[in-house]
Amino acid sequence: MSAKIKTLAIALAASTLMVGAANAAGFSRGNADTDIIYEEGNFNIRAGAVYVSPSRGYETINGAAATDPNFVENYAVPSAAIKLNITDNARCAGTYTQVYGGNTTYGPQKINADLLIMGGMPTSNATESVDLDVSEMALTCGYGVDLGKGRAWILGGVFLEKFNYTEDTIFGTLSFDGDHTPGYRIGAAYEIPEIALRAQLMYRSSVTHTPDGTYLGAVPGALAPGLYTTTGVGTTPQSVELKVQSGIAAGTLLFASVKWTDWSVIDTLDYVIAGVVPSQNEYYWEDAWTVSVGVGRQFTDNISGSLSLTWDQGVSTGYDMLTDTWTLGTGVRMKGEHGALSLGGGISYLTAGSQEAGKADFDATVGGDWSYAIGGNYVVNF
Repeated sequence: MSAKIKTLAIALAASTLMVGAANAAGFSRGNADTDIIYEEGNFNIRAGAVYVSPSRGYETINGAAATDPNFVENYAVPSAAIKLNITDNARCAGTYTQVYGGNTTYGPQKINADLLIMGGMPTSNATESVDLDVSEMALTCGYGVDLGKGRAWILGGVFLEKFNYTEDTIFGTLSFDGDHTPGYRIGAAYEIPEIALRAQLMYRSSVTHTPDGTYLGAVPGALAPGLYTTTGVGTTPQSVELKVQSGIAAGTLLFASVKWTDWSVIDTLDYVIAGVVPSQNEYYWEDAWTVSVGVGRQFTDNISGSLSLTWDQGVSTGYDMLTDTWTLGTGVRMKGEHGALSLGGGISYLTAGSQEAGKADFDATVGGDWSYAIGGNYVVNF
């Protein structure tokens, strides 16, 4: 069993990455490809992307049937990783991905519901679209020592998060372009390669961003729209993830993961325009769990595949409608002489939900919706 099962273990990280970005809780997008640390070879490069097409739209707005189109935009998540063996026991990997994001464009029915009209004039700043992008560059290293029948690893590293945000409203455009702000990850793992057993626990820190930006538009008391400086503050969440895999039969591998994310740290996004107009976007999310289980199978020496099911817990508490997500994903890996191509896809079911006036600006519901993802990556081993 050992030769095929070890090859399959290497394949699974790549094939299951294809559908991870379909999850919808919070602003989750991609994860750093730190699994490349376990790849065989002295030098490895892996790069790819996932394209996700959600179909999420309002079912009702203030009790009336919604006529707006879907408000969640399609998006792509890139991923790149380079691993180098420093010594027989030490390895380091540089990675890049988009860890958080959100892209929405709203229709006229939602915008009108978002307005408060007094004296024939709008007094609330209805949002027309939002574009959020939080990218991560990281260096993660591992040091392994033989222990018992296998090898124990200590893992750790630093990352830089960059926060970019643009919000178009009826009064103007708010933009933030943040600096690269540091965070860290630390973990431990134990593996027995002969049976493809690996258990890994990894912690990723939170990051507090204080970006500068601009606001182009109207502010209270101004005679005409203008360009103003802005300052903001917001925090991305910490998380803890346990991943386990093991061979269970000849050419067959079972894998699972459990991840806790501290989404409750995101109460509000606070910002000040020109030092005199304080504002905030309210979220008040709750912490959430993501649970995944799957099976991998080695079909030939060069072809393997996987099938997985993931539950991603919703985070909303009535201020918005980020609901539970169920994702069925599949992947295939085709190995060549010097590298391997992985392709995958996933279909997600986004459960129904609602927001309520008094927390949100208006009552609204969403029904059960679907999201689709496809992706691929290629790894080169030396």
